[in-house]
Amino acid sequence: MNPCRVLFICTGNSARSILSEATLNHLGKSRFEAYSAGSQPAGQVNPYALEELQSAGIPTEGLLSKSWDRFSEEGAPPLDIVITVCDNAANEACPVLFGDFIKSHWGLPDPAAAPARGAALEAFRRAHTLILYRVAALIELPVETLNREELKQALDRIGTITDEDEDKA
Repeated sequence: MNPCRVLFICTGNSARSILSEATLNHLGKSRFEAYSAGSQPAGQVNPYALEELQSAGIPTEGLLSKSWDRFSEEGAPPLDIVITVCDNAANEACPVLFGDFIKSHWGLPDPAAAPARGAALEAFRRAHTLILYRVAALIELPVETLNREELKQALDRIGTITDEDEDKA
């Protein structure tokens, strides 16, 4: 059986979407294949995102800030789920992506907005903790057997999980 392919989209593809991609690939093993992209890629992964992933024992090799355009090109992997993780990307026009995917929004505060190193490290830790809750809830879903509407509703519920109520999904 093919893995469920998930694309996480954010504006800069340097923090939240990268954290989500790496975390789902690490925890989802062979059931999920995660990617990330941005509408206006920063061109580099935020060093605090890499530091947070490494401190959580999640591999960072091969993580790149890239444009969502590559997922509309010929030969792009077919996608099952597209999740926006920042409010900017949720309000932008979605790229023309070929395939029959389900879209959901999992808004997250921007940890890169923190002004100083100490505050940034804490913001990235908090954002990643929330991503861990949401990714764990995604992994718990029987994605292979849910119909489209059930999966869409479950994904949308996961997007409402906060760090205070991580068991909402």
